Amino acid sequence: MINSVEKADVLIEALPYMQKFAGKTIVIKYGGNAMINDELKRNVIKDIILMQCVGMRPVVVHGGGPEITEMLRQMGKKSEFVSGLRVTDAETVSVAEMVLVGKTNTAIVNLLNQHGARAVGLNGKDADLIVAAKHLAKVFENGQTREVDIGYVGDVTKINSNILRVLLDNNYIPVIAPIGVGLKGETYNINADYVAGEIAAAMGAEKLLLITDVEGIYRDYQDKSTFISTLSVYEAEQMIREKQIDGGMIPKVEACLRALAGGAAKTHIIDGRVPHSLLIEVFTDKGIGTEVVRPMRRD
Repeated sequence: MINSVEKADVLIEALPYMQKFAGKTIVIKYGGNAMINDELKRNVIKDIILMQCVGMRPVVVHGGGPEITEMLRQMGKKSEFVSGLRVTDAETVSVAEMVLVGKTNTAIVNLLNQHGARAVGLNGKDADLIVAAKHLAKVFENGQTREVDIGYVGDVTKINSNILRVLLDNNYIPVIAPIGVGLKGETYNINADYVAGEIAAAMGAEKLLLITDVEGIYRDYQDKSTFISTLSVYEAEQMIREKQIDGGMIPKVEACLRALAGGAAKTHIIDGRVPHSLLIEVFTDKGIGTEVVRPMRRD
């Protein structure tokens, strides 16, 4: 069991990070098993509150794919995916909005507030927070790329971040469901990783932290010795082109690339199955998972 001196050492190790990140915006994409397992869920909630208590400005973007899939299953509707994105007809987007906004978002806000935070639930329709346009999925077949219409799936075209800044300035934690609104009022289901990346870019976040169900990125997922702790933008782009990164990991890495291009300082893909993975990444020397970063300047 950890003794008092060891506890003090942990706090001392965390001190420079508390000082460095005080007043900085940290965007957290909350997803994966950490949204389902009750113990992990409590850990994430407490991590977020602790981050705020030491002066950080957390913004939470959540997913909810498994819940949407289960609701559709109960309705007798099979889920289909193209390039890692859900095919979303009019009925499916209504279900997605109902689950993400009415159930998942409310539950996360309630849990944060029960633990002493002041959280506020939002979706893209609130103050036009997330303006979106139709996304055309790219499918690679026979050496060629073609675009496929997969319904009410959106690309973020604009983040109206003023409402987030007002909430953060008043010590609230914004919790955002990844539902966007089109210029004609259309509802769009948007991959939560992409939303988190765009918000991190718009806010000039110090960090984007993507919570997932894997340790991070591997050059060869079958070979655990190929784990990558730090990946440059150029390497990440090359790995996507060469299909070393594919499936559901593509949106996560592309979210990192977008955040960095927009001005975020650092991005991280971390394993939410590890208890307190957020705190390990932010407050320890070693960190956890894979960081995707801009290359260092060479003089």
